[in-house]
Amino acid sequence: MKRIIIALMCVLAATAGYSQTAKQILDKTAANVSAKSGATAFFVMKGKYGNTAGTISIKGKKFMASTPDAKTWYDGKNQWTYMASSEEVNVTTPTQAQQQMMNPYRFINLYNMGYDMTSKTVGSGYEVHLVANNPQRTITEMYITVNSQYIPTNVKMKTSKGWSEIAISNFKKAKISDSVFRFNAKDFPNAEVIDLR
Repeated sequence: MKRIIIALMCVLAATAGYSQTAKQILDKTAANVSAKSGATAFFVMKGKYGNTAGTISIKGKKFMASTPDAKTWYDGKNQWTYMASSEEVNVTTPTQAQQQMMNPYRFINLYNMGYDMTSKTVGSGYEVHLVANNPQRTITEMYITVNSQYIPTNVKMKTSKGWSEIAISNFKKAKISDSVFRFNAKDFPNAEVIDLR
């Protein structure tokens, strides 16, 4: 009996050694997604900010998202949003929530800033649940689902306007020039630029 108890304790100790915390899961995911050269993916967004689908390129905090109705560039400070229907480009300094709505990878820069985290195994991957320590934060709650390769496949977030969800697929690392993340007026000669900063 004593041998059985010792064997069980060894198995439990070994299992505990392989379990990961929510922070470890997101640390691995952030390291994987934050390729210095860049990455691309497809996304489908639905929720309070509308329903749309498109492609995204990311590099650190920078991103460029393209949908049938709009294109958004963010160079780490300024954001340009081109609306195809009006041929207008709005230039802003976006809030945390505005960045998250167009950049499903924004959580990479958020999870270490005032969120309590828990995780659970979902299939061969993980789901991490984040709750803001400060209820006044723009994003008060998030669920991030990652696969076994630590690539995010789904991000669900709660703001004052309710829940939004972004499904992510076809993630690929790529070498992307910094110029991709800035609006180029030459590409949109008829666009009216409106500076809202």
